Amino acid sequence: MANRTHSTHHSSAEQHSQATGNNNISQIAQALGQLLDASMTIPGTTIKIGLDPLIGLIPGIGDLISNGIGSSLLFLATKAGVPRIVILRMSLNIVINMIVGAIPIIGDLFSIWFKSNLQNAQLLYRHSQTTTPVTTLIDWVYVGTIVLAMLFLLGITLSFIVWLGSTILSLFGLSA
Repeated sequence: MANRTHSTHHSSAEQHSQATGNNNISQIAQALGQLLDASMTIPGTTIKIGLDPLIGLIPGIGDLISNGIGSSLLFLATKAGVPRIVILRMSLNIVINMIVGAIPIIGDLFSIWFKSNLQNAQLLYRHSQTTTPVTTLIDWVYVGTIVLAMLFLLGITLSFIVWLGSTILSLFGLSA
C-alpha cells in the first residue's frame, strides 16, 4: 500500500514536471512570437510590428529566414506534445504568411496584419496545456516533412515571382 501511495505521488510529481516543461515551452513560444510579430510600435501609431516583416524586406532570402525562424514554433509544439492536427494548423499559418509574404511590400504589410507567429504561439499554449507530452519519431518526421515542404513551396513561389518579374521586364524591353 505504501508503494502505491508513493507511485501516485511520483506520478503527480511527473505531471507537475511535465506541466512546468510545457509552461516553459509556451513561454519561449510566446516570446518568439512577440519578437517576430509585435516587439515594436510604429511611432505615432498603435500598430505593432516585429522582426518578421522587417527581415522579409531583405530581397531573396528575407522570407526564407523569417519563416525558418517561425518554423521553430513547430518544433516547440512537437516537444510540448501538441496534437498533429494543431501542428498542421500552425503550418498552414506559416504557409499563408510565406506565400503572401513572398510578394514584395504587399507581403510585408500582410505579415504585419496576419501575425502568424503570435497565432501559432497561442495555438501551442492552448493545446499544450491540455495534453501530456508524448512525442514519437513519427511526430518529428511529420514536422520535419512539413518544414521541408514549406521550404520547397517557398522556393517555387520565389522562382515564380522572379520569372514573372523578368517576363514583365522583358515585355517592356527592360531585361538585361
